[in-house]
Amino acid sequence: MKVFFYTKEKCPLCDKGLEKLKSLEDSADLEIEMRDIYSKDEWLEKYQIRIPVIEDGGGRVIDEGIISKEELVKNLNLK
Repeated sequence: MKVFFYTKEKCPLCDKGLEKLKSLEDSADLEIEMRDIYSKDEWLEKYQIRIPVIEDGGGRVIDEGIISKEELVKNLNLK
């Protein structure tokens, strides 16, 4: 499953969230695409104060802000 990880440089909350997401990468067969919110105006406008944000390929938010491994597992339909 492809997921998009919206982030920015020097974001400790993003770093922690990415670690949690990557810990599930193999078991969930994830393909993580990093997206810096400063690379597109629409991303900056949409995600500015919400990052990190993890979305699936259909645009559904899997988790945001303080990323929770439990929330990831639930929203990625893992057991």
